[in-house]
Amino acid sequence: MIRDAEVLAGLVETIRRFVRERLVPAEAAVEQSNAIPPAIIDEMRALGLFGLSIPEAYGGLGLTVEEEVLVALELGYTSAAFRSVFGTNNGIGAQGIIADGTEAQKQYWLPRLASGEVIGAFALTEPDVGSDAGSVKTTARRDGDQYILNGTKRFITNAPVANVFTLMARTGGPGPAGVTAFLVPADSPGLTLGPPDRKMGQRGTKTCDVILDNCRIPADAVIGGVEGLGFKTAMKVLNRGRLHIAAFCVGQAQRLCDEATGFATQRVQFGKRICDHQLIQAMLADCATETYAGRCMVIDAARRCDSGERIIREAASCKLFCSEMVGRVADRAVQIHGGAGYMEDYPVEHFYRDVRLFRLYEGTSQIQQIIIARDMCAQG
Repeated sequence: MIRDAEVLAGLVETIRRFVRERLVPAEAAVEQSNAIPPAIIDEMRALGLFGLSIPEAYGGLGLTVEEEVLVALELGYTSAAFRSVFGTNNGIGAQGIIADGTEAQKQYWLPRLASGEVIGAFALTEPDVGSDAGSVKTTARRDGDQYILNGTKRFITNAPVANVFTLMARTGGPGPAGVTAFLVPADSPGLTLGPPDRKMGQRGTKTCDVILDNCRIPADAVIGGVEGLGFKTAMKVLNRGRLHIAAFCVGQAQRLCDEATGFATQRVQFGKRICDHQLIQAMLADCATETYAGRCMVIDAARRCDSGERIIREAASCKLFCSEMVGRVADRAVQIHGGAGYMEDYPVEHFYRDVRLFRLYEGTSQIQQIIIARDMCAQG
């Protein structure tokens, strides 16, 4: 649902120019330094990127799902590390508060998240807990007007720079019903960080362990003020998050298509441009076709979401197809570049490494398949 086509077109064009004129030229420096320049983060704040999906009443842009995926398609044209800086503020870090937070929590946290004054992180994954999110082992014990948290969270995006964690911990018995969502400030006593993770790709994205050793937080840190709803809160916001990631994957695929086409029209072998060789044409055509299919999927699913339809299957399908698709496009782009594609001098090298992660986080491809099949059987 697009509320004002002219305003949206202006926003999308502004972000397109920012991506191409500011972020793309900075990609190589980010790869080398493993950090996003502070000046770029300030520009992201000024553009409102930290509050894309946060309601206008709390200082955000309040984009509909369709509007958000159109923006994500543009953001995907550059390195994934840039999106990671503000991604949690728009995703699970804010959406959980929007869905189930108390009015006091919304008033305090959402304007700060929307402005980028506060950077959020989502702390669910643990050393022994990944896809089975309902098996959280981190504990939260009530002690008067406080909770005491103990446990370790792993691979937490933005943890080294986060000001607040949306953190899942067990307050009750086994299974999802015993999980509660908390808002845990990074400076809480008993909270420490592990060393930065060394990752295959997405350099510039900061991740590390979050260690809770008798970490004390106030009792009003429970999202919504009710124990045992953490898993349900997370489930409520997953559809939007999956569509955002799917759209971002399509943007990455479009960039890879353009890089591969640009190289193929310049590179000459056997007396002609390699784009004039039919086997190269076949790879380019497959890249373009799959990218277009992904774009159509996410826009259709976003429109269905905005219209109030139940889109569990569609959102999982988008996440599954687009994350797998961009991996295939990246592989073909490297192949079209030949040996040059394996060199850091060409962007396809780091995109090839970066996009591998999309098949793992926000639910692995296999989890998406399970969701889709279960929904088919339940509806059948």
